[in-house]
This record gives sequence, C-alpha cells and structure tokens, in this order.
Amino acid sequence: MSTDDITRAAQILADHRESIDRLDAILVYTLGERFKHTQAVGKLKATHDLPPSDPDREAKQIERLEWLAKEADLDPELAKKFLTFIISEVIRHHNQHRK
Repeated sequence: MSTDDITRAAQILADHRESIDRLDAILVYTLGERFKHTQAVGKLKATHDLPPSDPDREAKQIERLEWLAKEADLDPELAKKFLTFIISEVIRHHNQHRK
C-alpha cells in the first residue's frame, strides 16, 4: 500500500468520523426534545390519573419503527430494542410523576 493510499484512507476515515460526530449530536438533541414532550405527557397523565403506560400505543409504535427501520435499511431488531429502551425510560419517568 502506498503512502497516498494511506493518506486517502485516513482522510476518508476522518470524514466518516466527522459525520458520525454530527449525527451523534443530532441524536442527543433529538432525544432531549423527545423527552421534554414525554415529561409533559407524564405530568398530564399524573394530573388526570391516567396510567403511565399505553400498551396498545407502544405496540403500534414498535411496529411503526420496525417498518421505518426497514425503509431506512436499518436492522429492525435494533430499532425495536432502541424504542423498547426509550419506552421503558418514559414509563419510569411517568411513574416518578405519579409519586
């Protein structure tokens, strides 16, 4: 492998990492915005004595996310695990509001 090939590979790697860093920032800000809304939902549910979870909605959201994952060429199982984790955190927050 030549020095030029190594230099080109290093630049491509740096470009990918720069994009990954930007995408990580987008994910963090997006999750922050999402949790602001789910916190508000939790407070609303607690105020009106509504259950902290909605299994029907959760199942529909998981199904929807699996479909979106397929469309985005992302492993649907990974998307399902991700949303399941988020839902568990949201329910945990909602339960905290009820206390």
